Amino acid sequence: MPEFSHPFNGNKNDRTLDKNELIRAIRFSIASEFEAIQLYEQLRDSIEDDKAKKMLIEIAGDEKEHVGNFLRLLKLLAPDEENYYKEGFEEAEEVMGLNGEK
Repeated sequence: MPEFSHPFNGNKNDRTLDKNELIRAIRFSIASEFEAIQLYEQLRDSIEDDKAKKMLIEIAGDEKEHVGNFLRLLKLLAPDEENYYKEGFEEAEEVMGLNGEK
């Protein structure tokens, strides 16, 4: 599993972040949430305890909501970035022959 670094090594930054640094921190946070989802779902698939599985499903769902929170914040901070995601989405649909299918 990949290991992400920590943007501040557990310490508060010694200055206020500028907008670009905040955007990078938000992207880092999104990646961290996806890493957590992967971990919780992998754990769920690797155990037999139904109560623990239920809890891991709940926690993974919370992390998915956090991804949505961060993506919305990213859209607010860097609205032009969404155009890249739309282009990628449309390109993927074209490659897969979906043509707007859901």
